Amino acid sequence: MMDCPVLLKVLASLGCILLLNRAIKQLFWAVAAGAVLLGLWLGHSPQQIGAIAWERFASLDNALLLCVVMQVVWLSTQMAKTGVMRDLVVAVQARISRRSAMAVLPAVIGGLPMPAGAVFSAPMVDKCDENGDLHPLHKAQVNYWFRHIWEYWWPLYPGVLVAMEITGLEVWQFALLQFPLSLVHVGAGILFLLRRIDNSGDAEQAAGPKPPLLGLVAPILVVILTYAVLRVVFPGLSRLSKYLPMAVGILFASLFLQRSRPLPWRDWKTILPAKRTFVLALLVAVIRVYGAFIEHDLPDGTPLVDLMRQELAQWGIPVVAMMMLIPFASGVTTGIAVGFVGASMPIAVSLLGPSPSSIELMATTVLAYACGYMGLMLSPVHLCLVVTSEHFQTRMSHALKDLLRPAILVVLGAIAYYVVLKAFGGN
Repeated sequence: MMDCPVLLKVLASLGCILLLNRAIKQLFWAVAAGAVLLGLWLGHSPQQIGAIAWERFASLDNALLLCVVMQVVWLSTQMAKTGVMRDLVVAVQARISRRSAMAVLPAVIGGLPMPAGAVFSAPMVDKCDENGDLHPLHKAQVNYWFRHIWEYWWPLYPGVLVAMEITGLEVWQFALLQFPLSLVHVGAGILFLLRRIDNSGDAEQAAGPKPPLLGLVAPILVVILTYAVLRVVFPGLSRLSKYLPMAVGILFASLFLQRSRPLPWRDWKTILPAKRTFVLALLVAVIRVYGAFIEHDLPDGTPLVDLMRQELAQWGIPVVAMMMLIPFASGVTTGIAVGFVGASMPIAVSLLGPSPSSIELMATTVLAYACGYMGLMLSPVHLCLVVTSEHFQTRMSHALKDLLRPAILVVLGAIAYYVVLKAFGGN
């Protein structure tokens, strides 16, 4: 195994995580074992493995990330206990069908660039199916897929900001360029996921009173506005940690909700120390440790992604295919947009050579980002997939299997878009 290509080692570690989780049904220990195996296969000594893991675990970014994850669970529980979540589901379902509501609710939450945000929208999707007509696996897939329709271009997402920095495109240029990918993503979800949901009984439900929406989504708007204002007015906070503005935003949202719909202290005494919250935070922490081995240099100082690129070149893979495979592999292995963007987008852009034309740069951006994003969507270490599977008590391997078709459609759409842009540039 030590002589295998590093790409195969990384993919083998992911396979071990899936198999071990299926065997012991303890994802924390499965990911921890996968991280240790990957570290050993990459040539790190046990001491180096411990140092890499501790460096990631003890970092300020990681501490604030875990804080944000716990805040997300607390805020979602607060919204549930105060009735906001129930009222929001009723308000949305009063205006649109149950089938549409199950897509719209996670999409609304998707406007929040919060880690593991799918755990926030999962209870809302569950509320749309109070009779339990739908299989939990199907609800998990709908929640997960539609939670991620905005991250192609929405500038509040760190991965989008990093991609704009790497490509040199302005905010409006990047947003206009990437927005069609969101439409393809939505279309793929409708075609392969939403169409399987029955809309029977929606007519009577939609005929009832329509509660106001603005007050119900106010906590979400508080998070978005606080995050945006802090990033613009106090950029030093983001430099200290990219999760700090989000942590402040969620805190303000929780305080706002407590003021508008107060919860007694006896409820907070059950919300704050809930075991599920801390188990989820530990799971996120161990996934971050696994990601540290992907991002860390090999023992000889070579960046892991650079070696993956060299291996693909040695195998005689064409440049366009490399623009797709390197981001895809980075997305699968890191499970986070910042990870695949930071690791693979510079390589994809560099493959264009010096001074590429604007159209070549835009076409490559579309193709590389879409492939990396689909790698992320199919990654077993993607936090949103993990927390969605945990909420609905489903197996990640089953969810990933059924997400292959919409993911393939998104990649095909990106290829078509790439071809159109290249043809336009040729004229």
